[in-house]
Amino acid sequence: MADPAQVLELPISRQLLRDEPIMHLSYTGRDGGPRVIPIGYLWDGARFLMWTIPGAPKVDALQADGRVAITIDVPGPPPRVLLVRGRAALETVDGVPDGYLQASRRALPQEAWEDFETQVRAMYKQMVAVTITPEWARLLDFETTAPVAVEKLMREQGRAPTDG
Repeated sequence: MADPAQVLELPISRQLLRDEPIMHLSYTGRDGGPRVIPIGYLWDGARFLMWTIPGAPKVDALQADGRVAITIDVPGPPPRVLLVRGRAALETVDGVPDGYLQASRRALPQEAWEDFETQVRAMYKQMVAVTITPEWARLLDFETTAPVAVEKLMREQGRAPTDG
């Protein structure tokens, strides 16, 4: 298994982390069922940072079971998929953190920004900072890497992922 830090430093991984403002965060709901949500984030070079409101269902679920999976992807061709697993740590903070605003700005059109910032600063008295430290990562670029089952099939056929 590759060191997650090495995977996250690959050029395509860095591009996805820089250019894609929304990730898909997977976690286990309080009822034991799976959940996947789109959420804005920041990458600080070692951890994923995101924020939510204290009453959000994901807060209770992540406090009960901090295991998460992340997908950051673009459809392609070829598709590019960054898969990460880790554990979430939560901390309640006062006010609206600058990081939340930075992550939101990445995903919002400029013309919507001023109203958005005014609204959230008036509405959110506290937020929950969610920090995820990667424990496992894999990049699927469908040129040098592919899903494990596809790579196995290609080896059986004597082909490499870049053979097309």
